[in-house]
Amino acid sequence: MSQSKRDQVISHIRYLRQELREMHLSINEDDLFPDPSELRGIMAQLEALLELVEGNTKIQSNSEAA
Repeated sequence: MSQSKRDQVISHIRYLRQELREMHLSINEDDLFPDPSELRGIMAQLEALLELVEGNTKIQSNSEAA
């Protein structure tokens, strides 16, 4: 994985971890569930991360097959 892709993945993961940590604390401390829009945002971020990783994996596997 190129360094810029790696940095993008690391950035996505750090953001997602922070958001999920905040949601978890909110649920544990206040018994408040996150807004559906917050959950949709996290899901969109996870999908973007998956596309980033899968796109890179497909490129590597195609080059390895050649």
